[in-house]
Amino acid sequence: MGSKSLRLLRIFFFPFMAHGHILPTIDMAKLFASRGLKATIITTPLNAPIFAQTIQRTQKLMTKIDVETVEFPSLEAGLPPGCENLDSVASQEMALKFFKATEMLKQPLEDLLNKDPPDCLVADMFFPWATDVAQRLGVPRIVFHGTSFFALCATECIRLHEPHKNVSSDSDPFAIPNFPHEIKLTRKQLPEYLRSGVENDIMRLTREVKESEVQSFGVIVNSFYELEPDYADYYRNVLGRRAWHIGPVSLCNRDIEDKARRGKKAMVDEHECLQWLDSKDPNSVIYICFGSVAKFSPNQLREISLALEASGQQFIWVIRKADGGGEGKDEASGNEEWLPRGFEERMKLENTGLMIREWAPQVLILDHKAIGAFVTHCGWNSTLEGICAGLPMVTWPVFAEQFYNEKLVTRVLRVGVEVGAQQWVGIVADREIVSKDRIERALRQVMAGDEVEAMRDRAKLLAATARRAIEDGGSSDSDMKALVEELAVDT
Repeated sequence: MGSKSLRLLRIFFFPFMAHGHILPTIDMAKLFASRGLKATIITTPLNAPIFAQTIQRTQKLMTKIDVETVEFPSLEAGLPPGCENLDSVASQEMALKFFKATEMLKQPLEDLLNKDPPDCLVADMFFPWATDVAQRLGVPRIVFHGTSFFALCATECIRLHEPHKNVSSDSDPFAIPNFPHEIKLTRKQLPEYLRSGVENDIMRLTREVKESEVQSFGVIVNSFYELEPDYADYYRNVLGRRAWHIGPVSLCNRDIEDKARRGKKAMVDEHECLQWLDSKDPNSVIYICFGSVAKFSPNQLREISLALEASGQQFIWVIRKADGGGEGKDEASGNEEWLPRGFEERMKLENTGLMIREWAPQVLILDHKAIGAFVTHCGWNSTLEGICAGLPMVTWPVFAEQFYNEKLVTRVLRVGVEVGAQQWVGIVADREIVSKDRIERALRQVMAGDEVEAMRDRAKLLAATARRAIEDGGSSDSDMKALVEELAVDT
């Protein structure tokens, strides 16, 4: 084993093709590059433009960061032409095809690593085969899950102990065994493959992910120690995983342009958006966004609009063009038929709301002093961005590990209010309708409830702690230095 100058270290980053995985990976690559390491991002041709501006801005700062592309076999996998991102997938069936297609990237990755071997490969959890490829070539592979220590621990404890099999119905609560806090869930809030227990492609992929994680060099976690110390310790000491926390990685975006240009082109002018927010009182606006993958039905969207109007709260609401499965809307004019009659006209006349179609500069909006709360699907990126902004949240999990993240926010950190979602529904969220009354109750509670000031104080304290974590000598800064030094010795 030799040693290598830190400045000569080269790290390849290979994110899964979905915005929720790409964006934190780009931020992570920027963090490593800012320390003098050379970072290379591997992606497919149609995903590269998503972050092209970010890379160009980073390169102008004399930072060593570049991009390599590998072809994605959309047509060979039975996907529509140009389908290279999970966000463009319209159904659960197509999502399964997409995951299957990513296995065809194994050989292109091996060819790339063989041609130009890096000192480390940081590959997404959904590429379990990357561990085998890297090991054959003598390259350390680090796994990036893109979620919290809490969710990683919950997932593993449920997998190992199967507490959901000890209840008599899908609605009966069970506690996660051997956990630092008492956390209760129901079978309905678990992924379908866990509820059914039937071997399928998703169950197989999940098993392979766990096996590749154990065989890898370790795990990078986009979190900070002070946020979830019990679970960082549990993951390392009880579950025996090698892990480094280096987040929140979104805090590497420090100026307005970095925040505004993160991800796809926003469908609203950021200056117009900020000007609208500047006209509002502090903590007076609710920001509502459910991420880039979940698709709500027209009936659910209507319940949200009715609740917003009934609550009397000012809001910014990000609505995907794909919401409603393409039904009941006119994308050209932006007038969705599911909206209550005259809703948008009243909103504009009274200047109470701003509706953004498709993509918004989320970090920029959340950081504005006028935003008082965040209605979120509990994807980890959004959850962590809400924490970094010091905001109380209304939690509305839909799929993946989002029900776990909800419990962290509401039961452990106590900075959120549950909207009352009971069902793990998958990408197309049309199997459960959360009523207008439940949504309205949560909106009022998070903006003017009896506990809101205490909740807001806790959220502000977490935000300040997050910023200290990434500063020189902070918990995440120290963990990142430790990882880089270990890589320099082991390569």
